[in-house]
Amino acid sequence: MQPDRSDGTAAASSSDEPPACYLISYNQQSKHNIGTLARCATAFNVKEVCLVGSRQFNTFGAHGSSEFVEFSHYHTLEECVADLKENKGCTVVGVEIMDGAQPVHSFPFKGNAAFMLGNEGAGLNEKQLALCDSFIYIPQYGAGTASLNVAVAASIILHHFAHWAGYPERQREGQKFVVAERPQRTGPRGFVPLTPEEAAAEKARRAASAASADADAAALPALFE
Repeated sequence: MQPDRSDGTAAASSSDEPPACYLISYNQQSKHNIGTLARCATAFNVKEVCLVGSRQFNTFGAHGSSEFVEFSHYHTLEECVADLKENKGCTVVGVEIMDGAQPVHSFPFKGNAAFMLGNEGAGLNEKQLALCDSFIYIPQYGAGTASLNVAVAASIILHHFAHWAGYPERQREGQKFVVAERPQRTGPRGFVPLTPEEAAAEKARRAASAASADADAAALPALFE
């Protein structure tokens, strides 16, 4: 990992991998926002979108970009944050307008970061707030809205992080950026597949359930003798 930089300049160097960026999606009010978030995540080189709760997500608004970003699934926020901190070296940054939050243009990014996104209406809840290491917000200058759409807010934050991290700009062609060849999909669209460990546990659960059902069926004749 590269040396930490908190002076707002780019962090990348030619010899080191740049810091990685993650998104934590939990308690989203509009399921359509996940697809749009996937598109933003792809544009700004997010390493992984972490879904907490349901494995299923709506790809509306992704325009195929959901195939280019990794999705992971966690049953609980605590499980998600523990993995990001302990195994992926992340600090967890809450995206929220609140006392103590620092503006995005002067936020001291430091190494790998996971951005915690809140509910579109209520923002981050108490559980999410307690799991964050720091907070970031986007200053607004007009009087017409109290906050931004979650995907719009994520895009602004991710753009600042990508610039700080020194990600190389994608090649352009005409008035568009060049899109890579779409990866071959190996599972259903809009669903985070089971990990090998989860698949093995599910197989064992089904086998145990079938064995229990067979035992119950075998015991039935004895009840009527």
